[in-house]
Amino acid sequence: MTTYNGHCHCGQTEWTVKLDDPGHILCHCDACKILSGGEHTLNTLAGKNDIKITKGTLKTYDYQGDSGNPVHCYYCPNCTSHVYHHQTVMGDKIVIRTALLEGGKKFKVNAEIFGKDRLGWQPELAKTFPGPPE
Repeated sequence: MTTYNGHCHCGQTEWTVKLDDPGHILCHCDACKILSGGEHTLNTLAGKNDIKITKGTLKTYDYQGDSGNPVHCYYCPNCTSHVYHHQTVMGDKIVIRTALLEGGKKFKVNAEIFGKDRLGWQPELAKTFPGPPE
């Protein structure tokens, strides 16, 4: 495992996260598009115990995921950068926003999820799952 440092847009919140495979999982779900205002989000999976907030505190809100189970979103209370999400259906795994990690620009794309919601003009960049990973 490698430890990466992350920070929000305004710098009020910082964290470290341990990752096994520092690659992006592109999520094309409609919730991610609405939350980010973009065509997809850049993510990876980590264990809930692998992230440590080192500066600031996070706010949370919840919504219902496609599974019907709650998704807990953790974000900077000042700039609203989303640090991670916990989809309860995934047990002890969390979804880390890789674009906020130092060195994240160098990560390769490992997979795409919710390909069924990909915008028609977007090319496929990696193995794509129609919904969540199987």
